Amino acid sequence: NHDKGAPPNEEEIREELESKEVEKKAEGLKTLISLLLNGEVMPKLLMTVIRFCVPCDDHKIKKLLLVYWEVVEKSGSDGKLLPEMILVCNNLRNDLNHPNEYIRGCTLRFLCKLKEAEILEPLIPTIKNNLEHRHAFVRRNAVLAVFSIYKSFDYLMPDGPELVENVLLTESDPGCKRNAFLMLFHTAQERAVAFLSDNLDQVASYGDILQLVVLELIRKVVRANPLDKSKYIRCILTLFSSQSNAVVYECASALVALSSSATAIRAAANSYTQLLSSQSDNNIKLIVLERLQDLKKQHPKVLQEMVMDILRALNSANLDIRQKTLDITLDLVAPKSIGEVMQVLRKEVQKTQGEEGDKNAEYRAMLITTIHGAAIKFPDSASTVVPVLMDFLGDANQSSAVDVVLFVREIVETHPHLRETIMKKMLNSLPQISSSRVARVALWLVGEYSLDATEVAQAFSTLKACLGPVPFIAAEAEVAAQAPRADGRPMVLADGSYASQSAIEEGGAASDAGEPKLRALLVGGDFFLATVVATTLTKLALRSREHVPASTANVVAADVMLLLTGLLQLGKAGQAGQSIDPDSQERISMYLQVLSDPSPEVVQLYLAHCREAFSTMLSERQAAEAADKPSETAVEVNRQADDLITVRQLRGIALQASAIDLEDDDDVDLSKAIGTLKQEDFSSRLKRVTQLTGLSDPVYAEAYVTVHSYDIMLDVLVVNQTQEPMTNLCLELATVGDLKLCERPQSYTLQPGENKHVKANIKVSSTETGIVFGSIVYDTPVAASGSAGDRNCVVLNDIHIDIMDYIAPASCSDLTFRAMWAEFEWENKVAVNTDITDVREFLDHVVKSTNMKCLTPASALEGDSGFLAANLYAKSIFGEDALVNVSVERRGDGKICGYIRIRSKTQGIALSLGDKITLKQKGVTP
Repeated sequence: NHDKGAPPNEEEIREELESKEVEKKAEGLKTLISLLLNGEVMPKLLMTVIRFCVPCDDHKIKKLLLVYWEVVEKSGSDGKLLPEMILVCNNLRNDLNHPNEYIRGCTLRFLCKLKEAEILEPLIPTIKNNLEHRHAFVRRNAVLAVFSIYKSFDYLMPDGPELVENVLLTESDPGCKRNAFLMLFHTAQERAVAFLSDNLDQVASYGDILQLVVLELIRKVVRANPLDKSKYIRCILTLFSSQSNAVVYECASALVALSSSATAIRAAANSYTQLLSSQSDNNIKLIVLERLQDLKKQHPKVLQEMVMDILRALNSANLDIRQKTLDITLDLVAPKSIGEVMQVLRKEVQKTQGEEGDKNAEYRAMLITTIHGAAIKFPDSASTVVPVLMDFLGDANQSSAVDVVLFVREIVETHPHLRETIMKKMLNSLPQISSSRVARVALWLVGEYSLDATEVAQAFSTLKACLGPVPFIAAEAEVAAQAPRADGRPMVLADGSYASQSAIEEGGAASDAGEPKLRALLVGGDFFLATVVATTLTKLALRSREHVPASTANVVAADVMLLLTGLLQLGKAGQAGQSIDPDSQERISMYLQVLSDPSPEVVQLYLAHCREAFSTMLSERQAAEAADKPSETAVEVNRQADDLITVRQLRGIALQASAIDLEDDDDVDLSKAIGTLKQEDFSSRLKRVTQLTGLSDPVYAEAYVTVHSYDIMLDVLVVNQTQEPMTNLCLELATVGDLKLCERPQSYTLQPGENKHVKANIKVSSTETGIVFGSIVYDTPVAASGSAGDRNCVVLNDIHIDIMDYIAPASCSDLTFRAMWAEFEWENKVAVNTDITDVREFLDHVVKSTNMKCLTPASALEGDSGFLAANLYAKSIFGEDALVNVSVERRGDGKICGYIRIRSKTQGIALSLGDKITLKQKGVTP
């Protein structure tokens, strides 16, 4: 590392190489190798290395020499081998005959990387002799050397496969045997198949590294000759007893690929579930779960039998593994297994009770969501889990309690036969609820679903007990000194706008140990909750008129009016953390008027229309969730009637080897057959081409940008437009943003008029608009000949990487959206500036431009209105969330004004999305 000063020159390196000290020689070689790797050319030092380093017998020097021979330029400017390479070849031959096995093995391994036939040719006899060396390390590397040479220059060693086959038949070392079989597999497949057929019964006794190659060969052979399938599948089944988990995993994958019989799929699924239980590595568990997900799509009935084995993966503490396991379980659950599955999920929920921590709360939320999904699929199972879940209504963790109460709210509406049981449990749990948010939903349920006389009376008694005696002011005055002041903070409403909400400190609600929790919340200044209490009491009073005489109903109404008056008195007293807001005061006053003179229309509105609105909302949400699910039946076929169809069984013998290599995946074949394999047409390819230089520049360059999941491929076409050759032409790139170049550029020589495709890989680490910039540098013949002349440079246009390639529309619940909106710290506020005059049309334009999903239901956006508020959501391929709130209004002059707010956890996605919206909303015509 020469960051602190200039790198050593040739003389300094030569002094180190000529030193008699081994350490100095090693340092000199290391410096020389690093400079060569960085593009320096030092041809004069080659002879110095041969004279002073080659004779040294130190193992470290020998190893460094092999690296040096790999990186040094071996040909002259005329393309012919340098004369010095004869000495290098002689040195390599001596090392191949060296008495030390380590030096022999390392030299043989180095020969695998050598691509100069002139150097390799004299060494062939020595390499063959090493195939029979007494030490396994030498034989192992000798086989690899034969493999590499035969693959690149088969004319140098035409008898290579025969020699290696003899080694395979006589060899006892597992590593050497695997290398030999691997070579036959790739270069002489018929020999490998013949060996496998003769030794099929002994495969189970081979080493695991050889068994893996055998499995790969079996997959290819069976695809080529389906008639031999049964023989090889029996061999695969025997390998399931292997001690190696890698072999078991590959056996399962091979079996699934080669057979669709229930027995084979069951054996594969069994091995996957065993790996789930036995492996402690979370990455392995995630991979196995992905394989089970793929298997579930093709063979769901077989996997339904193993749902309980899959559920064992919940023992892992990793939340990703638990989430995948629950997703698979929910898809596989069947009527005969729902009871056992629900029992396991109920036990898991009970385990989380009393445990604190974010992970525990998140896991509990996952379990509740899964139980919810299972209860919707199998309504009869809901009765077993709902009572257990309702124990969490008073949980200290608010998110878990909210999930439970929302789940219960849906079950009460969709399963009428469970209402009586659930409402009894709800009334019993009401005094334990300490969260204002949970209490609001619970009170709404009590007001809506307490229908007959007994239920209304019981609900009224429970509520009065939770509220305590009137007036509220006296009780509040007693604890005013010790009750902490409520902290007013903004609350995100469903439309993304803010409202004032009071939040009392932990323990504020429990300032008096004997005080009911609901009363404590009200006394603490939560007047939003007070309006919900007033609504519930009003509904109960109106419903009581259906069951009791008018005189008794009037007494009930008077009792409720007394409680409502007490709430208004509490709000006006100002002794709580804050005074009552005008909206809450107006609503409570309105309930007093309704109770004093209830008309039939108002009664119908309170007792019928509310529940109808809730039922409609549930139906819309279920329809939206169904629409979000990927279609399993409809597949658009866009293959033409006269397209060529390849039938594997009808291929010619000569074509089989190459065809199998190219199409070694049934899924690819199936995708091609039904037309789901996406093929980019020429016009869409042209849109991705970016011109980098001008047509009059000496070098013309254009880039075709391909965006994959986590990397970007640049295919740059470079054309020499001059009448002179360009030497040492190099494409030098740099990046701005979270982009990283994967490899250093290579140098090329371009003749006049010649073109070259230069590929560059760029890794992407986050969702952010990135920029790639750079230049093309080259030498002209004047500069290359050593006379006066500068290195030429052509600066390239910038390539902008679009954020839209990395985000995709996604869905989430309103609850999750609001939680993320409150949590994310980066906000970008974009003012609306557009020519569109219709608010709904503008929203559609923003959704289309940003590739996001509108979470606000269509029913909420209907009607002719001058203002609109909607939430948009998208997720990046890196798992980052992008939240957008659009709030716009049409002014009197017809123009639209307002703001688009973007929130995310990272700064990059908020800024990039804001720039995209700013760019897209300008210049839009109505």
